Amino acid sequence: MDEQSTETPARVEITYCTQCNWLLRAAWLAQELLTTFGTRLTEVALVPGTGGIFQVRVGDELVWDRKEKKGFPEVPVLKRIVRDRVAPGLALGHTDRAGGAS
Repeated sequence: MDEQSTETPARVEITYCTQCNWLLRAAWLAQELLTTFGTRLTEVALVPGTGGIFQVRVGDELVWDRKEKKGFPEVPVLKRIVRDRVAPGLALGHTDRAGGAS
């Protein structure tokens, strides 16, 4: 199945609660991901929702759910999660060093 270790650009989707005013948090995370991954991402979509939702998907995979994780992702944690799915060989510089072991 894995013919080559080629990195394929992926779509990231951040669904945020409009009732909770989490647009700025979602936009900030989107900016961080776009700055870090550039063309390794096809897009980062911001999807309005309600009911306290804050979810992050990479492709079809749900990688963060605020209700399940009981909070929001820290930027270095989210970058590692996205990196592991989009560009496993990519060094994240100070983000890798600052995070320590999970």
